[in-house]
Amino acid sequence: MTYDWIIDVLFWIAAVFLVGVYVSWRATRLDRLHVRVETARAALDAALVRRAAVALELAASRLLDPATSLLLATAAHEARTADAESREFAESDLSRALRAVADQPEFAATVAARDDGKAVLDELASAAAKVVYARRFYNDAVSATRIARRKLLIRVLPLAGKAPLPDFFEIDDDPPRL
Repeated sequence: MTYDWIIDVLFWIAAVFLVGVYVSWRATRLDRLHVRVETARAALDAALVRRAAVALELAASRLLDPATSLLLATAAHEARTADAESREFAESDLSRALRAVADQPEFAATVAARDDGKAVLDELASAAAKVVYARRFYNDAVSATRIARRKLLIRVLPLAGKAPLPDFFEIDDDPPRL
């Protein structure tokens, strides 16, 4: 009977330990989600830069008429040099410019018939598809992180630290029909 307080103390120590393990697990999960967002953002940035580079390559390839080349080069340059606030708009403009170029009558057939034309079209289609996938992956990571950050435990205890809440990246990324 004199040992009842030892059982109570052991019970509370075990309870505190289990709560600590759970809080630590949630904090680690949240950290992994933030790392996933950062990695996905880097992949998205790389895909966007690659698409702009391919668009510039197409514009400089002399496979297009001068007006179309100028339109495409301007949109690609704006996308590459845009600041964080206007990047989504600039990338959407590049998507629309690529579709406008690709929607010209006989565009794909004319470009493919020229030297290196088929390779440029394949690279453009690949770069545009990678942007779609990279943006979707990034937005999925942002969504999972935002859901985790809404949990009561995360809000009550400052488990997110000073990490900013990630934002979605919304652009018009419909690829051109080549």
